[in-house]
Amino acid sequence: MKDPRTIILKPVITEKSMMLKEKNNQVTFWVAPDANKIEIKQAVESLFDVKVEKVQTIRVKGKPKRMGRFEGRRSLRKKAIVRLAPGHNIEIFEAV
Repeated sequence: MKDPRTIILKPVITEKSMMLKEKNNQVTFWVAPDANKIEIKQAVESLFDVKVEKVQTIRVKGKPKRMGRFEGRRSLRKKAIVRLAPGHNIEIFEAV
């Protein structure tokens, strides 16, 4: 198994992710693009000592960007929405 800290990159703190946290007890993370749902579930459970019910993943395509006459593209990213079991929470999201 990969190191959990290489799978979970950072939390997503947006209005939408905070709404999901309050309504459905779901938290959102940026994850490694090659991580699968099973690895994400195991990483969240081991890092934060919580029980995970469900994991949904979203591939976010990179936007095209220009620097003068040169065109490029931002890299692909992957987002995971993790539903926690009732009674479980992650303190990072409680402080925001």
